[in-house]
Amino acid sequence: MEILWVLMAVAMISVVLVPVLRRRRGAVGLVPPGHPDAADPANYGFAREEELDVRMPGPDQDLLDVLDLVQRTHDYRGARQLLAGTEVEGERRWQRVQAFAGAASLELAQRPGGVGEVPGGQWLRVWRAEAPKDPGGAAVHAEFLVQQAWRTATPGTDEFRIIMEEAKAACAQAALLAPGDPVPYIVELSVARGLGYPREEFEQLWLKILDRAPNHMGAHLAALHYWCEKWHGSRELAYSFAEAAAARAPHGSLLAALPLFAVFEHLPEVNLVRGFHQSEVVTKAVHGALHAAHAARPDDPMQAHVRHLLVFFLVRGERWAEAMNQLIVVDGHVGALPWTLSSDPAAAFADHRALAVAGYEANGGSPATLPH
Repeated sequence: MEILWVLMAVAMISVVLVPVLRRRRGAVGLVPPGHPDAADPANYGFAREEELDVRMPGPDQDLLDVLDLVQRTHDYRGARQLLAGTEVEGERRWQRVQAFAGAASLELAQRPGGVGEVPGGQWLRVWRAEAPKDPGGAAVHAEFLVQQAWRTATPGTDEFRIIMEEAKAACAQAALLAPGDPVPYIVELSVARGLGYPREEFEQLWLKILDRAPNHMGAHLAALHYWCEKWHGSRELAYSFAEAAAARAPHGSLLAALPLFAVFEHLPEVNLVRGFHQSEVVTKAVHGALHAAHAARPDDPMQAHVRHLLVFFLVRGERWAEAMNQLIVVDGHVGALPWTLSSDPAAAFADHRALAVAGYEANGGSPATLPH
């Protein structure tokens, strides 16, 4: 009971002191749109909140065009052709497989089907039926099952396990159709997390990926989840995995940003230390991610993932100008961490963007001083 009273007292003191301290430090906060003190992101050419694309982290016009075609015509052949022409070892194939699977899964959720009604995502079923040996369709189907498990069932239940076991079999089939393709094994990383593979079995799966695509950023992000404290590892194991990958990353690889994702996965539920985002562990991880983003190819499909997470940490660390430098690159697309964890990704991104603009202007910045 004494502890409860202490916590209540601390909370009451905080209510009084925090606004005072914020005013003294010149801290920046959000105000309603139209308020005289409101900074306007539109002055910087940023997209309006309702125009933000929540489907992808960054632009991929070919994918958007094909997705639109598939969903309008319910004909899978455009998707099959796009995947057949996408480099097997690269990051883009993995992202496109996720996008097609996600589209089918969302369609099914919106139109589950009934008497006389065709269920959503039927084009994927037709794809598998008409082209059972197509490796692209097999990979999309495996990822579709994984997304269905996470979307429709609760981990640990029989329903979840049954869907994940089906996904595991689908991964094996996809791998047989394309022996050099890492994607089926990357899909299985999520199965491994959901079913709780023993570490030896997980590491055997991980070696298969390293043999095919040792510097695949998407694969490393998927594997990182397994090693996190909330799944089958710990903070120390996750940090160790991320730091080892960053240390062996070749020049120009975004793997140097992996420690920042490990930090994000282990953020405290309640941040009792105001300076956490300026702490050494966060500062070091942010520095590594900034360096990785600067050194990587501008067309690297994983660039947007790194830059979106940098926006989150730079805003929270009150590094306004650096946050703005990231925003001018990624603005327009918000299908990435941390925004996708929100029920309204566009709003979550727009809030952080507004804070960045307000902080930038409060420290003398303007559209004229921001490099493009």
